[in-house]
Amino acid sequence: MYLVPRIISLLLFIHLALSAPLGLNTTSAGSKYPRLIDATTEELETGLESGLFTSVDLVNAYISRIQEVNSTLNVVTELNPDALSIAAQLDAERANGTTRGPLHGMPILIKGNIGTNDKMSTTAGSYALLGALLPTDSGVAAKLRAAGVIILGKTNLSQWANFRSNNSTNGWSAYGGQTFGAYIPQQDPSGSSSGSGVASSIGLALASLGTETSGSILSPSEVNNLVGIKPTVGLTSRALVVPISEHQDTVGPMARTVRDAAYLLQAIAGKDPDDNYTLAQPFDTPPDYVGSCNYSSLRGKRIGIPRNVIVADPSEAAVLAAFESAIQTIKRAGATIIDNTNITAFALDQYNNGNSSIIVLDADFVSDLTNYLSKLATNPRNVHDLLDVRRFTQSFSLEDYPDRDTGVWDEALDLGFNNSSPEFWVAYQNNLRVAGPEGILGALTNNSLDALILPTDFSPGLPAFIGTPVVTVPMGFYPANTTIQRNRRGTLVEVGPNLPFGLSFIGPAWSEASLISYAYAYEQRTMVRNQVQPYLVPKTEIGDVVRKSAVFVPIFKSS
Repeated sequence: MYLVPRIISLLLFIHLALSAPLGLNTTSAGSKYPRLIDATTEELETGLESGLFTSVDLVNAYISRIQEVNSTLNVVTELNPDALSIAAQLDAERANGTTRGPLHGMPILIKGNIGTNDKMSTTAGSYALLGALLPTDSGVAAKLRAAGVIILGKTNLSQWANFRSNNSTNGWSAYGGQTFGAYIPQQDPSGSSSGSGVASSIGLALASLGTETSGSILSPSEVNNLVGIKPTVGLTSRALVVPISEHQDTVGPMARTVRDAAYLLQAIAGKDPDDNYTLAQPFDTPPDYVGSCNYSSLRGKRIGIPRNVIVADPSEAAVLAAFESAIQTIKRAGATIIDNTNITAFALDQYNNGNSSIIVLDADFVSDLTNYLSKLATNPRNVHDLLDVRRFTQSFSLEDYPDRDTGVWDEALDLGFNNSSPEFWVAYQNNLRVAGPEGILGALTNNSLDALILPTDFSPGLPAFIGTPVVTVPMGFYPANTTIQRNRRGTLVEVGPNLPFGLSFIGPAWSEASLISYAYAYEQRTMVRNQVQPYLVPKTEIGDVVRKSAVFVPIFKSS
């Protein structure tokens, strides 16, 4: 695990300030402090409002938790050296009667491809971008700060958001090493928002931000027992986020509850003049996503199942059994289930065998990466386009080439055109047809449906083609006697005992409020997340830090 020197010095500073030994149990029954593996936005907000603890206490507690597990799980690549001073400032604002919103003073981790104009790097897991400075914060980072969020640090990811190699592993990057999930030793954390998923799952922050092009929020949320919201492309800004595809990239929350995910989405949604896709939003102010959390929201709704998207593989038996149980839960909540609301044969063939989706991503990446690199304030590696980045990667030993190849980039460069070419538009229009009238939008419209449901394993692809939203929520776990299945390299456990899986709610563009409401209604009836605990959980709790700060001089707190 690589923590840059300035972060090591920060951790040493914190350690000296909080050097009393642990041993005070603040998580027993009757404790007045919420357990950080379960703590919700509202529980933390109540504690901050009452003066039970401060945002400085929260930052210290979360940093200590990160220190406990990071050498094993490789989740966080950088901590924000200014996190404690920012927390102190926000505590002072609260003491003066000013709060910026419900996330005021809450520590959040963000994926390592989300740009910040501070002392942290935005690397996308690559040494090619280490030390490159941005002129401003990314659009979503700016919104987080405006909401009073403390950006605690950056999480590891599958390098370049899983868009470099054909033979790498989920959660690996040259800069951050290999991230592991916390539900079984050597767990595949999925990707590409790997570190964000693991961090939220074991309470290394209140929640985290991930990015998705096709599955990169949904899949790591699923396998880390989380709620993940993949927003409509254009609901959240992608400005100064290291890109793959302007037609598919989106930024969204990964949290332990639907309501917490809704709070975070509320903070980052909205228009941004630096991302023209956000200007297509059909509202001036985003809907009330938190207010959409309604226990009765499934009553009277028509929910469809596109069965022909589901692959009945024996390894998915536990997932499919849990899915059938989820269907019954949704029925009992008052919804009407319309089964076999299938996509057309043409769409299914193109989805399984076509290449238009790859063409779109390749051509977009060639254009969008060049555009991103042109905006850097400093560019110490002198990389200006994909050719430069590939050349650097293949010649810099820490990038682990050729063991981990550059096959995805090779294919993109061999394409011979970018997203301004006529060939691109042919492929993109095919995507719109496959996932639109002949795919999920056709299923929704032709059957007068409010949403579709699928096991999350099968949900990301079609919505990715057309940039529509999906919400995943915990649905179940593999049985304790499940045979372990490893990845191609034999280094990660992909299927195994007690590994989580999820249920996805799928809708048309801008339907996040409805999908959140359905996911909440399902979550509250099942509370699946609580049924299995991770094998590795940090021990530091808020009470440990509060008690220490009562003993030591509170050097991090405002007067």
